[in-house]
Amino acid sequence: MDVRTVDYHVAGEPFRIVLDGTPAIPGDTVAERRAVAIGAGGTATAPRPGALDEVRRLLVREPRGHAGMYGGFLVPADDDEAHLGVLFWHKDGYSTACGHGTIALGAWAVDSGLVRAPDDGVARVRIDVPSGRVTATVHRAGGRTTGVTFRNVPAVVSARKLPVQTSRGTVEVAVAHAGACYASVPAAALGLTVETALLPELTAVGREIRAALADSPAVRHPSDPRLSGVYGVILYDELPDDGAGPVQRNVTVFADGQIDRSPCGSGTSARLAVLAAEGRLAPGEELRHESVIGTVFTGRVLPGGDPLGAGVVTEVTGTAHRTGEHAFLLDPDDTLGTGFLL
Repeated sequence: MDVRTVDYHVAGEPFRIVLDGTPAIPGDTVAERRAVAIGAGGTATAPRPGALDEVRRLLVREPRGHAGMYGGFLVPADDDEAHLGVLFWHKDGYSTACGHGTIALGAWAVDSGLVRAPDDGVARVRIDVPSGRVTATVHRAGGRTTGVTFRNVPAVVSARKLPVQTSRGTVEVAVAHAGACYASVPAAALGLTVETALLPELTAVGREIRAALADSPAVRHPSDPRLSGVYGVILYDELPDDGAGPVQRNVTVFADGQIDRSPCGSGTSARLAVLAAEGRLAPGEELRHESVIGTVFTGRVLPGGDPLGAGVVTEVTGTAHRTGEHAFLLDPDDTLGTGFLL
């Protein structure tokens, strides 16, 4: 096996873009290709073994990756209106959305010359993902990419104060669908704060909440069952407002206990919808969203829409930096095969 990638980090969260080495994935849309990737009889977090999933395991497992690795397979767009399509993957399977990955892909599309961009100004990269079409606006100055803003699919709030029983007591969570489904809860309600020293406790309660919501009607997507089910649990601290809008610090526990090092792109979109539904974020105001490692996304809700109805359109801005280009090999005599996870 011979696989070529280019890697980025977005606010500290890795994103590995697979350029070569994957088998063809049948399907007419990105959503259909995701279903093929999962395979008959598999689930998003337990894909059926196959040639494509062997590549995912090779790239996300040690010694070539790690349990926090994230990436995407480039696939054809749904139609000629988009520049590219992508299947997002992580250590447990295939996700329906990835905001930080969209930011990385926007930067890569311009860096690689796939999409022409001015030295000063913006270039728009249209990307088809399993949850729909998103746009990455790549900001340029002096011939360099200085930031990326991604516009997500509409975000809809399905619950605001849903009681959930945990080992730390009953808490009220908000649930929003923003390409993927996120449950969010103040860390203080669980007797915690968002800091790296408490990551084991934050991860454990995040997994509890995700499991507790598995059968809740609130986690069912209003129109597409393929987007149902809690993907991430956002635990957040309230920080003093900075004059431009709310400020929060969060850690997002997603998939099967994976920690987002960034403020979580799609999760930020979900938080924006919840804040709008609560009347805490008006059009023109911004959410400053910090991660557990101190990196920042800023987000805003565009005018129009209803977070409790058809949804609101959100934009999230961050930075992406290339970290390397790789040619990964699998020696047929390597007894570890596609690797291992610890």
